[in-house]
Amino acid sequence: MERYPMGSFDVIVVGAGHAGCEAALAPARMGLKTAMFSITLEAIAMMPCNPSIGGTGKGHLVREIDALGGEMGVNADKTFLQSRMLNTAKGPAVHSLRVQADKSRYHEEMKRTLERQANLEIKQAEVVDLLVEDGAVTGIVTRTGGVYTAKAVIIATGTFLRGRIFIGEAAYTGGPNGMAASVELSDSLKRLGIPLRRFKTGTPARIDRKSLDFDKMIVQHGDDHVVPMSFMNDIDFAENKVDCWLTYTNETTHEIIRNNFHRSGLYTGEIVGVGPRYCPSIETKIDRFPDRSRHQLFIEPEGENTDEMYIQGMSSSLPEDVQTAFYRSIPGLENAVIMRPAYAIEYDCIDSLDLNATLESKIIRGLYFAGQTNGSSGYEEAAAQGLMAGINAALKIQGRDPLILDRSEAYIGVLIDDLVTKGTNEPYRMMTSRAEYRLILRQDNAADRLTQKAYDIGLASRERYERYLEVREATEAEIKRLRSTKVSADVLNPWLESIGSAPVSEGTYLADLLKRAEVTYDNLAQVDPERLEIPYHSRTQVHVKLKYEGYLNKQELQIERFKRMEDRKLPEDLDYDSLEGLRIEAREKLSRFRPVSVGQASRISGINPADINVLLIYLEKMRHSRSNKDTENE
Repeated sequence: MERYPMGSFDVIVVGAGHAGCEAALAPARMGLKTAMFSITLEAIAMMPCNPSIGGTGKGHLVREIDALGGEMGVNADKTFLQSRMLNTAKGPAVHSLRVQADKSRYHEEMKRTLERQANLEIKQAEVVDLLVEDGAVTGIVTRTGGVYTAKAVIIATGTFLRGRIFIGEAAYTGGPNGMAASVELSDSLKRLGIPLRRFKTGTPARIDRKSLDFDKMIVQHGDDHVVPMSFMNDIDFAENKVDCWLTYTNETTHEIIRNNFHRSGLYTGEIVGVGPRYCPSIETKIDRFPDRSRHQLFIEPEGENTDEMYIQGMSSSLPEDVQTAFYRSIPGLENAVIMRPAYAIEYDCIDSLDLNATLESKIIRGLYFAGQTNGSSGYEEAAAQGLMAGINAALKIQGRDPLILDRSEAYIGVLIDDLVTKGTNEPYRMMTSRAEYRLILRQDNAADRLTQKAYDIGLASRERYERYLEVREATEAEIKRLRSTKVSADVLNPWLESIGSAPVSEGTYLADLLKRAEVTYDNLAQVDPERLEIPYHSRTQVHVKLKYEGYLNKQELQIERFKRMEDRKLPEDLDYDSLEGLRIEAREKLSRFRPVSVGQASRISGINPADINVLLIYLEKMRHSRSNKDTENE
């Protein structure tokens, strides 16, 4: 087919899912001419699986995306249906916001945002080839022969790369939600020397709301106070619009599924891709946990203007007749009418170990990857990577230093460091347990950690930055006031008795009272008549910073030690084969991964403390050698 020139851009983004949207908006907002390509514009910010944003660990990512000037949190607030804060019985480090979003409106609002963004063009076209010269990407080619040149290309194709759908014995090429797969781009990546592998995910059936009996389920209301995803909104910015419901599988359900294992691609060998450990199909759950008599399912609306209900916790690759049978064995679903059957999808992705911390390929300069293409799972993980790929592509074009967040600065830093240093053999999912410094990396202080960085690179708006300064100033002022405000024992003791807390023998500072388990910043107002109203985002930080002050100080010391290891940079051209004392495995892995610091080297699988000691000795020798040379030159 004849190829013809169609235009030139600074950054081209291939894919319009959650990764692609953030990857396109970031460079455009930083002043670069950007284009985003999608097989169909209906795929923009599509939610082919759960119609929700956030959740355990994932809510932290959304807050960080928002703090950096990304769009996911803003769009979630625009289209939200129900808000719930998870893990509130535990400490603030693991509190995670999850919102139910209106699926169609989420797509529509994000599409509108992209369409109105300066410096950004949106194009419906299938990208089938990459152009590379002298080891650097120079552009893309569409199916119709159009050639678009670029200084950087970001691949954010989600599950579309050579996608294959499985519903029972039926298997066919396709993308999520009945869309077309991208096959030729996979071939192009292989030709360019980028190894691909197969991962798998899936989604449950969608059930007609009118066929459900909610009286047999347990209603799940939203929280009394609606907490925003975006820092740009305050608490109770909207009201919950829908309820969700809880029900359970039973032994009949499990028996139907067990009797039909032989009809699932997971057990016939038809599906070869590796599936997500933390979001398994219902047949995998029953096979893996045979002693469990039931599994919980959440019934969630897909939107205000549709009767489609999402059955969270029941993805499957079983055939439609089996799906109908096992869904109808569940309380409340006895007459369930399936509108869209559950399916599994298998797709190509890259090995994330072939990426630098900027998400730029180690194989082809100027080529970046983001989202499920990198082996992750989930909308939030994808959006975080898309944002960082877009930022770093823009910074490289502008001749500026990259933005690399480390593990002590953000969950985004943990996510990317895990992918590019440790790699993953299954779809990677963010969890709070992956973060070593999670008491510092709370969702309530994401803006405090990251907004200054976003403003410095030209991504956070002036409005966002001024709001951040306002909240920070209010927080600091209130903490100072609480530290200096003492209340007499006569006033405090009746109140302390009323909340079941021990009395005091003398006047006590409000900041010290807040360290008690029974005392919160909100109920402390009863003995604090001089309190002024401060923003919600300040109130949450005041509460946590004072109540957990001792623990926070200890974690800050841990971070200082971590930073010292991260600051010990390794030369890019270091010949690891020449270092005496390194084991053969360590030499091979260090030569392949090319860690930028001793800290990153320590997190590579198979690198032990003795190997790290060899690197430290080498760096110390280098330091002495440079010092001696400087002395001689004097």
